[in-house]
Amino acid sequence: MFDYGKVISRPTAALPSLAARLGVAAEAFETAYFAERRAYDQGCTDLQYWRAVGARLGTEVDAAVADELTRADIAGWLETDPATLRLLEDLHREGVTMAVLSNAPPSFARVVEQQSWTRLFKHLVFSGDLRLAKPDAGIWLALLDTIDAAPQECLFFDDRQENVDGARRAGLHAELWRGAQAARETLRAHHVLRAPFAE
Repeated sequence: MFDYGKVISRPTAALPSLAARLGVAAEAFETAYFAERRAYDQGCTDLQYWRAVGARLGTEVDAAVADELTRADIAGWLETDPATLRLLEDLHREGVTMAVLSNAPPSFARVVEQQSWTRLFKHLVFSGDLRLAKPDAGIWLALLDTIDAAPQECLFFDDRQENVDGARRAGLHAELWRGAQAARETLRAHHVLRAPFAE
């Protein structure tokens, strides 16, 4: 199981342009953007999210601007990491059942579901649809129910230590994401990735 942001995807490069659209400094915008993100990942609407970001910055955001910001924000997170995609392709060729568990709002989830790489995954699970977000205990129960697996059968990768710790508390094997090559070594150690595919 894989997180999406900064694991399958590259970090977004859209934040400066989003800040410019609101006419605010990039640093202040980034602070507000991430401060309100948890509520967004738990299923609040796009408009609610961008209005909350705007409120922190002293800027009003109407529906049209929120739609514009949402489209640009989604686009910023769609660039995938080539080394990770090669790893996923190798796992798929070996018949490994894979799932995505991502903290992401529903609007982003619907776009991600249309990306070509998602064919490699049996399950795509997004926090906004569940109205639960990592590392909350409930999200692991929802995930395990969705994929119909026992926690000890699962290996989860995430770029945030708090989410790794949450997965481990729920009984899953979990590792901090340190790049595709390190993940290959971990997968071999767990006897998940057998063939010596090159990185």
